[in-house]
This record gives sequence, C-alpha cells and structure tokens, in this order.
Amino acid sequence: MTRSRRRAIARIGLVLALVLGALYAGLPVLWMLSSSFKPNTEIFQYPPRLIPETFTLDAYTTIFTDPVKVRFFLNSYFVSLTVTALTLLVAVLAAFALSRYEFPFKRVLNVVIVSVQAVPPITLLIPYFGLIVFLGLYNTYPGLILTYLVFTLPYAIIMMTGYFNTLPRELDEAVKVDGGSSWTALWRILVPVAVPGMVSVGIYTFMIAWNEYLFALTLTKTPEMRTVPIGIQLLMGQHSYEWNQMMSMSILGCIPVLLLFLFFQRFFIGGMTAGAVKN
Repeated sequence: MTRSRRRAIARIGLVLALVLGALYAGLPVLWMLSSSFKPNTEIFQYPPRLIPETFTLDAYTTIFTDPVKVRFFLNSYFVSLTVTALTLLVAVLAAFALSRYEFPFKRVLNVVIVSVQAVPPITLLIPYFGLIVFLGLYNTYPGLILTYLVFTLPYAIIMMTGYFNTLPRELDEAVKVDGGSSWTALWRILVPVAVPGMVSVGIYTFMIAWNEYLFALTLTKTPEMRTVPIGIQLLMGQHSYEWNQMMSMSILGCIPVLLLFLFFQRFFIGGMTAGAVKN
C-alpha cells in the first residue's frame, strides 16, 4: 500500500470519527430543540420522531408571557453579568500585583488562592448558608453575587496572573520611561493586550454563574429571585412534568453562552503581543 493511499485512508477515518463525534454530541441538542416544538403528548410517542408531527410554539409562548419565568432569565443575566464584571476587575488588579511586584507573603497568598480553588463547593454549602443568613443576605442578589465570586475569583486570578507573566516587562518599562505610572501601564497597555485572556476568563466566569444550581437553590427562596436552572427544575411538578417547556427553557438558556463563543472566539487566538517589543 502506497503512502498516499495510507494518508487517504487515514483522512477518511478521521472524517468519519469527527462525524460520529459530532452526531454523538449534537443529537441530544437536536432532540431538545425538537421536543421544545412538540406538545407534551408527542414527546414520548413510539417510534420517536425527530421532526415534530405537530409543530407548536406553545412552550415558548408560555415562557415569554409568564412574568415569573421571564424573571428567571432576568435574574440569571443580572447575576451572571455582575459576577463576570466584578471577577474581571478584581482578577486584573490582583494578577497585575502578583505578576509585577514582590511583597511579603506573596507565595503564601498564591498557595491560598490555589487551595481555595481545590476545595469542592458542595463542602461549603452549609457554612455559606449560615453566613449568608447571618449577614442578612438570604434571598438577595448580593448574597448570590458574593457567593459566586468566591468560586470564580481563584481561577480568574490564576489565569490572569499566568497571562500577565507572558507579557514582556519591557512594556511596563517603556511606559515608565515616558513618564507614565504603573496604573497607566496597566490600563493603557497591559489590559488592551490581555483582551484574549480576559475574554477567556470572562466566558468561563459567565458560564459558572449562569449554570450554577446548588447555591442558587439554597440561597434563594421566592420565585422572584430564582435563576434559570432553578426555573427549569420548578417545571417538574408532583404529578406531571412540563417537558416541552423544560426543553424550550433549556434552549433559551444555551443561547447566551453560544453567542459568547460565536462573537468572541477570535479573541482566543494568541499572539496579540507578537511584535510589541522589538528585540
């Protein structure tokens, strides 16, 4: 067998493997999308049909016309965007200090940050619940936001510190030579160059806050404070499940993360600092 033929066979095998992997990963999403346009009675019919026999928008109409269900999405957007903004702000400042300065207990602080990241969140559920109740933040936005920050900040600081470490210090020195301060170097030079790292951290943070279920369920009580994952769970009634509404809420819940990847994927490409410093 010639080398060119072996390469052709290898390419065909790779394409088949990719197609099978895509089908394996995408079929549940297609089924979820299909079920969101079906009435409940048709979802479990046999044999199953991917294309709805009775196409209906009742599930989406019910969600968009129900103020409580709309509030689920508003809560998720508000909490997730606030957590993302605060995480990026604190992470950038902390990473700049850890990357560019030497100060007492720096190594200890790094160990603490990594150790917090290693703690399973479920082990902190009861202590956090008691602390949030003690502070009077139960069933409030600040309670959810502060709790999520504890889980997102360690990873964000570690990632941004590593990204700042890859940026040449000559950028900072060039600003100081021109009479600028460290603050100017951070916001005028390093932050614009570090956009890819910030986007990656921001998307990760948004996904964590958007998809979080356990603490959102524990630290909120009224429907007006629930988020999308809790709203989906509330559709599971004692005697019946609203499967089509669950599927439609799941589809709507996937859209923000999907749009983030579609619009910001170009920022994941590295090398924005190439040529910034002339050797």
